[in-house]
Amino acid sequence: MTYSEKYGVDVEEAVKYALQDLRLSRDEVEVEVLEEPSKGFLGLGSKLARVRVTPKKVEEIKEEPVIEEVVEEKTTSVEVKAEKQEKKPHNKNRNKNHNKNKNKYHKDEEINTLSLDTVNVDELTEVDDNEALEFMKEITEKMGLNLDIKARVGEGMIHLDIAGKDSGTVIGKRGATLDAIQYLTSLVVNKDNEKYIKVVVDAENYRSKRQKTLEALANRLAAKVQKNRKPVRLEPMNPYERKIIHATLQHNPHVTTRSEGEEPYRKVVIELKK
Repeated sequence: MTYSEKYGVDVEEAVKYALQDLRLSRDEVEVEVLEEPSKGFLGLGSKLARVRVTPKKVEEIKEEPVIEEVVEEKTTSVEVKAEKQEKKPHNKNRNKNHNKNKNKYHKDEEINTLSLDTVNVDELTEVDDNEALEFMKEITEKMGLNLDIKARVGEGMIHLDIAGKDSGTVIGKRGATLDAIQYLTSLVVNKDNEKYIKVVVDAENYRSKRQKTLEALANRLAAKVQKNRKPVRLEPMNPYERKIIHATLQHNPHVTTRSEGEEPYRKVVIELKK
C-alpha cells in the first residue's frame, strides 16, 4: 500500500484511521489534508475531513495496531474489576443473576445465521426510474451534496451506488450516516409493498472495504487472544458488523465469540475456547 485516504469528523481522527490502515506511527508518514471538515446547517450537509497519509519509507508492519492497544486497555480494566468482585463475599442470588445474563449474551441474534449476504452488482440491471433512486436524489440535494447516484435492481432487491466528492459525508463516521440513509430508503420502498424488497445503499464501495477491515481485525485479535490467553472486547458495533466478526471466527479452532450489552452499545467479545 503506497498511501491511505481516510475520512474523519476532524483531521486528527482521519489521520488516526489512516495510521491504523497503514499500521505506522505518526512520525513515519506524511499527511496531506484533502478536505477540511465542516458542520453544515443543523447537522445537514456536514462534511468529514479527508486526508491522504503516505509512508516516508517502506518498513516492516508493526506488531500491534493502535485499535488493538485501545481494546486491550479496556479488556484489562474489565478483568481487574472482575478480580475484585471475586474477592467479595459469596452471594448466591448475585451469581444466579450473573449466570442468567451470561447465558443471555451467548444467545446472540446475529449468531443464528452467520452466512453473510453478498451482492453481485454485475448481475443487477441498471435503471433510471426508481422510487429509491428518486428518494436518494431528493434527500442528498436538500443536504446540498454533489453526488452521482446509480440504481440497480434484481429479484427482490435494489442496490444504490453513490459516488462523488461529497460521498464521505454520506458515509459518515464508520458508516453511520450510510446506514441511516439505507434504513430510511428501505422504509420508503417497502411502505406499500406486500413483498419485502431489500435495499442496499453503498458509497465508494465502502461496505466491501469495511467488511475486509473487520475480517482482518477479527483474525488479528483472535491471534492476540490465543497468544495472551485473555479475552478481548471490541468497541460497540451494529448487528451486521458484529455478524462479520462472528462469521470470520466461527471456524477458528482456538477462540470463540459472543456479544454482550444492549443496543446501541452491544459489542463482541473474543475469548479462548474452553
